[in-house]
Amino acid sequence: MPSLDRQDNVFVLDLGDGENRFHPDWLTAVGAALDEVEKAEGPRALVTAASGKFYSNGLDLDWLFAHADQHQDYVVSVHELFARMLSLPVVTVAALQGHTFAAGAMFSLAQDFRVMRADRGYWCLPEADINIPFTPGMSALIQSRLAPGTAHEAMLTARRYGGADAAAAGIVDRAVAEDAVRTTAVELAQAQVNKAGDTLGTIKARMYAPALATLRDTANPLG
Repeated sequence: MPSLDRQDNVFVLDLGDGENRFHPDWLTAVGAALDEVEKAEGPRALVTAASGKFYSNGLDLDWLFAHADQHQDYVVSVHELFARMLSLPVVTVAALQGHTFAAGAMFSLAQDFRVMRADRGYWCLPEADINIPFTPGMSALIQSRLAPGTAHEAMLTARRYGGADAAAAGIVDRAVAEDAVRTTAVELAQAQVNKAGDTLGTIKARMYAPALATLRDTANPLG
């Protein structure tokens, strides 16, 4: 399960060492960690990281298929996580040490910056290959954070981007050696800790107002 640590002014949210899929309990734990980050005072920033082969493989499809009657509520909870990360009043950095797929890739896009391992691992939106259309909120998030041509390719072709390719496409900000992913992310976050607060939250809320409104549409989240 996710765990929160603090290194000076940088909170580090470790998502886990498995596939880190969005099980409801996992979503609750991440939400509680974000509560703690928001309640803290003074300079601060947030890094999300993981251990092992995966950063996150996205939605917990096994749980979802077993609880089909909760499909809409589940999607609403995922959308709310994306919206919360996108508008969090601290600078956020995703440290992508492993595979970052589907909703996991979207979760990384909801953060301000991304650092990815250069030599192994893929960033991918596989929805076109697995026959699961993006929700309106997911589409809005992706298209608000990627250049139009990159969003088109990533969403339409389900391309798997390695670290160098992801950096060239502007999906991630840096591609570095495996042992430098987390430290680079912490350094990026540390440089921005003085931005935390209401002003930053307002800037994000206004910058991404259309995407946030779509993500927070609880009446028709599935389109």
